Amino acid sequence: RTHATDRRTDGRTDGGGGPIFTSPPSIKTALAGNKTTMALRRRTDAILHRLLLLGAVSVVALCLLAKGSGMKPGHRPGTTQPRRLGSPPRVSAPYSASKPAPGSHCHQQLRWDSIAPRRTVVCRGKGFGASSSSSQESKKKTRKNKQSTIERFLSGVDLPSSFKFTGEVRPGKLSPPRPVKKGIQLPEYARSGQPSTAGTAPWDKIEVKSAADIEKMKASGRIAREILDAAGRMVKPGVTTDEIDELVHRMCMERDCYPSPLNYQGFPKSVCTSVNEVICHGIPDTTVLKEGDIINIDVTIFHDGFHGDCSETFPVGEIDDESKKLIQVTYNAWQEAIKYCKPGAKYNRIGGIIERYVTKRGYKTSRDFVAHGIGKRFHTKPFILHYENNDNLGTMEPGHVFTIEPMICKGTDKYVLWPDKWTAATKDGERSAQFEHTFLVTQNGVEALTGKTSSSPVQFWEDPATAIKV
Repeated sequence: RTHATDRRTDGRTDGGGGPIFTSPPSIKTALAGNKTTMALRRRTDAILHRLLLLGAVSVVALCLLAKGSGMKPGHRPGTTQPRRLGSPPRVSAPYSASKPAPGSHCHQQLRWDSIAPRRTVVCRGKGFGASSSSSQESKKKTRKNKQSTIERFLSGVDLPSSFKFTGEVRPGKLSPPRPVKKGIQLPEYARSGQPSTAGTAPWDKIEVKSAADIEKMKASGRIAREILDAAGRMVKPGVTTDEIDELVHRMCMERDCYPSPLNYQGFPKSVCTSVNEVICHGIPDTTVLKEGDIINIDVTIFHDGFHGDCSETFPVGEIDDESKKLIQVTYNAWQEAIKYCKPGAKYNRIGGIIERYVTKRGYKTSRDFVAHGIGKRFHTKPFILHYENNDNLGTMEPGHVFTIEPMICKGTDKYVLWPDKWTAATKDGERSAQFEHTFLVTQNGVEALTGKTSSSPVQFWEDPATAIKV
């Protein structure tokens, strides 16, 4: 029996205009529908909550990346500077990457070089970081853009008439690319020119190398040292930087290793040669070394799956006392930083040690290029600043492998980037010097994997009898 008040209308009317009443659904049907609706609501709420959580996490991650971006192995955070080979990049790094940032190249809870290296910089291109072409270029330029980066280098760099070099050094002509022997193990960027960014994010941990990895890195370090020593012996008036590159490349081929700088983000040569006011990333060419110059040679090789990285500043013939003092101060500051390193030491303290030492003696440390972790990747964490800082760069543990490579300037630490998008020269044209090793953190301190051997030449800054008092 259905009472009038139990009946309901669905809005329809009969022919006389009266409502048509329908029977109410059964209680069982109503409950089933209600359960289905509630289940759908619960699922929808769960999905919305997950989406909101994912959105919040994404925003936080983007904020961290924005804060840390700019260092490529060899780079200063938040700049439009090139990435570091070794260095970026406030990844200048790092490598932050210039860095990073080497260096750079960036770069890193660095404002990430510079590694830059690597480097994450606002402007990209040929460089251990620099600028990319617009996606709206005209069709007339399409063919030119299809050329490889190295081919564009060889076609010559058009120097803007407004560009002003800051010192005496000028770019020369580049020789054709040197071939890599078949069968040599290649790093991931050898063909593409694009290095991996693995191990460079703010949330990535510093890799602890295994015993097997360490043995391979020691072998890479020994080869890098041997090649750097040979390149240093070659330095004398009348030698071109391209001849140094030829030697480095040939020795790499003879030892079945790949010259790490070659095609790293398009770098056209196998070694970096930085003369006088060039802070880093100088490209070997027909430039002739002359009496009184100084040159930093930065050698990195890739052997059996691992990189080894080292550099040294050499005098060309007899140099003046000011240049000798610059090299000595750079070397001493570097050694002071090395003495600090041991398990438990903070990476962010390295920069302060270096900066305090050099500023007391009237010099400045470059803030735009960084040191970096190294291993299977050319540039990875930790990214290390060479000036006073409180950045959270991590703590040293046995098994960590990294570089220290301060670039010390006689005048300003500011730099200008040449039109080749690689060569970084001091803004005032004054000279700069640099030293670098690859270090392994041991139980008691650090071991220089690229340290000098018994056959390595002893330079004036290393011998207490000839070292300059500063």
